[in-house]
Amino acid sequence: MIHYKEIAKIMGGLLMLLTVLMLPGIAFSFYFNSGDQRALISAALASLTIGGLLFFSFSKQDQNIRKREGYLIVSLSWLFMSIFGMLPYVLMDNPMSISDAVFETISGLTTTGATTMVDIEIMPQGILFWRSMTQWIGGLGIIVLTVAIFPLLGIGGIELFVAESPGPTSDKLHPRIRETAKRLWLIYVGLTITVIVLYFLEGMTFFDAVNHGLTTMATGGFSTKNDSMAFYDSELIQYTAIVFMFLAGTNFTITYFGLQGKWDRVWKSDEFRAYLFTLIILAVLLSVPIFVYGNHSVEQSFRNSLFQVVSLITTTGYITDDYTLYHPGVTLVFFMMLFLGASAGSTSGGIKFVRHLTFFKNSYLEFKRIVHPRAVIPLKINGDRVTGKIITHIMTFLLIYLMIFVFGSIIISIMGYDLITSFGAVATCLGNVGPAIGMVGPTDNFAFFDPLAKIFLSFLMLLGRLELFTVLVLFTPYFWRAN
Repeated sequence: MIHYKEIAKIMGGLLMLLTVLMLPGIAFSFYFNSGDQRALISAALASLTIGGLLFFSFSKQDQNIRKREGYLIVSLSWLFMSIFGMLPYVLMDNPMSISDAVFETISGLTTTGATTMVDIEIMPQGILFWRSMTQWIGGLGIIVLTVAIFPLLGIGGIELFVAESPGPTSDKLHPRIRETAKRLWLIYVGLTITVIVLYFLEGMTFFDAVNHGLTTMATGGFSTKNDSMAFYDSELIQYTAIVFMFLAGTNFTITYFGLQGKWDRVWKSDEFRAYLFTLIILAVLLSVPIFVYGNHSVEQSFRNSLFQVVSLITTTGYITDDYTLYHPGVTLVFFMMLFLGASAGSTSGGIKFVRHLTFFKNSYLEFKRIVHPRAVIPLKINGDRVTGKIITHIMTFLLIYLMIFVFGSIIISIMGYDLITSFGAVATCLGNVGPAIGMVGPTDNFAFFDPLAKIFLSFLMLLGRLELFTVLVLFTPYFWRAN
């Protein structure tokens, strides 16, 4: 039996947390007198009221959260946060449509970075800050934040942590899950403050530095400028963004070891080495056609190549250059990056390098097993043997991911959009990236999609952010059968 009252209590706690997170946006709104105070205050009061009613109505509930409740709570938490998170967009003076507000909010919380805003720079500052804050909230996950700060979830925290971060690795920085979540958020907050300070010292206004700092570490890519990072014609700012996008795409366990000076633990990670070398190789190779076909210096060609490679692979989605203007082969390579993702245990979306690494290693070993059918040839990642259960999980994930991409592209094309745009929109939303190809290239937006298409793409964003299984399991009959 599912403990619905316990779930309702947790939803209430999350909505009250959402109220607190809206407060900085209200402060910016008053400071700039941007005219969106009423929208933000009304949204905060709505979240506080509904959240308080749910929490205090069921505050005496103290039942253990099992794995089944964990999956349901995580999915519902993202749904509730999306519904109440969109309120500022629909309550402001020039309100968005419901479909646009849903798309913008889910794009923020899932750190996708796709937008329906045609002119970002005319938007009020309070709304822009809330837009960036949604990405920062979703960077390490709503549940991880809650487990780190509040004892509200009790011993059920481990089930929620696993349900929201269902990747193939299970590294923890501390035996207690709450301590792990705290340390993850300390690293996250520390790096965010660092990059904000650097952006400010390098020439951004304080408001822009805060917004870009939040969305850089979240690997979200929302910007306060229509031209994204291309607006800042500064080598220093762009290289700073590259470094921190790379760090945000690195497994935070690896970052923790690096901060402690345990470089042997860092270099032992097969995923980290694959992630690092792939970025370097692709950046060097793509800088050649960018130099040949573009009117750039050698340094700028390499910088544009490195920036876009890091931005797409980490699923940040910032842009400094339109990669679709070069050779079609260059565009195709950048499109393929939408299916990579960075490291498991990072703020990036996508498939993740550890899954690709496991797939290719296992495929290679399969040739050995054909030649030596009686030999026991184990698959190892980071020197540890990968169990058959994990291999099956990864292979299933990759197959389902591919199926969703294919069928999603078919659905979008049936709605009347050309095939290239359909491929690009589905790939970038499912991978939580932002820019893609076709009519959703680096300099485009998603405003032209009809409401039904926007809702469908929003669902794909949630699927991708929660890595498929957490959401899809809710659609199976086994999940709802009583024990």
